[in-house]
Amino acid sequence: MTMRPREIDPGVKSYAEACETFRWHVPEFFNIAEDVCARHAADPRTAQNVALIFEDAGGDVTRYTFAQLDDLSARLASALAARGLQPGDRVAILLPQRPETALAHLAAYRLGLIAIPLTVLFRRDALQYRLQNSGARAIVLGVESLPLLEELLPTLPELKTAIVADAPAPTLPGVTTVNFWEAVRQARPRSTLAATRADDPALIVYTSGTTGNPKGALHAHRVLIGHLPGFELSHNFTPREGDCFWTPADWAWVGGLLDVLLTAWHHGLPVLAFQSAGPYDPERAFHMLEKYGIRNAFIPPTALKMMAQVPDVDSRFALRLRTIMSGGEALGAATLRWAETVLKAQVNEIYGQTEINYIVGNCASLWPVRPGSMGRPYPGHRLAVLDAQGRPVSPGAMGELGVLRGQDPVFFLEYWKNPEGTRNKFAGDWALTGDLAVEDEQGYLWFKGRADDVIISAGHRIGPTEIEGVLQRHPAVALNAVVASPDALRGDIVKAFVKLRPGYAPSAALKEELQALVKDNLARHEYPREIEFIEELPLTTTGKILRRELRRRELERKSAAPPAGR
Repeated sequence: MTMRPREIDPGVKSYAEACETFRWHVPEFFNIAEDVCARHAADPRTAQNVALIFEDAGGDVTRYTFAQLDDLSARLASALAARGLQPGDRVAILLPQRPETALAHLAAYRLGLIAIPLTVLFRRDALQYRLQNSGARAIVLGVESLPLLEELLPTLPELKTAIVADAPAPTLPGVTTVNFWEAVRQARPRSTLAATRADDPALIVYTSGTTGNPKGALHAHRVLIGHLPGFELSHNFTPREGDCFWTPADWAWVGGLLDVLLTAWHHGLPVLAFQSAGPYDPERAFHMLEKYGIRNAFIPPTALKMMAQVPDVDSRFALRLRTIMSGGEALGAATLRWAETVLKAQVNEIYGQTEINYIVGNCASLWPVRPGSMGRPYPGHRLAVLDAQGRPVSPGAMGELGVLRGQDPVFFLEYWKNPEGTRNKFAGDWALTGDLAVEDEQGYLWFKGRADDVIISAGHRIGPTEIEGVLQRHPAVALNAVVASPDALRGDIVKAFVKLRPGYAPSAALKEELQALVKDNLARHEYPREIEFIEELPLTTTGKILRRELRRRELERKSAAPPAGR
């Protein structure tokens, strides 16, 4: 099998040239497992290259080559097929970053199944909804999730097979159970891969559910191709000699799975995975970056801000980072400067959604990065800022960011079992992101917040992101979030929730400092009239700040408060 070329010619000299010369190459038949693993295993030049480095919670390290992953996933595919799974059936993967997770994905794609990545952080209601909605026929899970699965089984009549890592397979009512590695050892490798078309479904990734129940974004095998231009450019023309990838993002989300694991493997590059016994530990992250000589990382902004609180990084760790991609929320100029100065890596922010991912971003080696900007549309993706009627607005005007469907392979197929939600996502050929943005004269996009995060105060429309970026510059601020708080006079006012760094204490003087910082750097009408110091900010399972939870708290607090004057 021949190696597929880069999507972006590394010889291009400008953003304009990269866009003008770009063409999508989407074959009629395409299978993710063949692309990211089987073809490397079939090539003597790459078969023994390391694909996955795994360090478990006890510090034991295992390295897997492409040839080993191909053999193991082919055996797992046989085990799944032997239990009656057919193309189009759904298999849930309820595991963290570990080899079994990757093998389950490869096996599912090999068979033409639809993978459903799920985070182990889900509790009862979240897991039950996704398993019921998807109609999962099988689940691959760890021993820690067995009690929850057993509790849910009476509500999951379509679930027939459970493959359990870590432990002997237990007896569960109505379900065939098997140990993961026992099933792999006993099976013969399945020599053929499903002849999937590029448009055939490959996985369902559930959105975070900003309104109503989470939606299952159904993606085709071609979604991987759609991620490649952004992946290559955000890592400054990867692959380069010595490139090796890591992310703290769970492989249950597009950020971990499609922004790192599968895209790196498309290019035959190694990926590091390691288990943690608790929450994200920035100190350990630095040790692992040093230990394994990681050159490329996807690190979400919140994780980077936590890393920035680790003391004496440049003197304590010998890092080899070449590029950092960050996305999921605004990074902020202060964190960007810290990462480039202390970590000595080029940082490129990107933007995308579960449904349409890796579509906007930066490439510091090809065009200037403007701190605070999301960047420019990556080649192959067409975006515009739209008004309420779905028409592009002039540069400098704020509107909703839309993405033109066209032939873009990154687009999701539909929301699973939700035709109304699919229809509502589009205005003609434009997919509506629900994000407010401004495009400047040079084509840079500036994120202004979620459409439902916008604060309307005394007639002013205020996006929270800029305010958060300014507050983050203050040396006392570890993390912050800005939301609307109900106000009888102005409709809403700007309120900031602030988590302080160690060594700082809440005070009236500090509140005034932070308010003055916003007044001085943005505008007087944008400063936070209320500031609440908080021990911890509510986060999603992917580490994003839950502004909607903070808005809910404010609405309840103000609703319960007696009217002024009583």
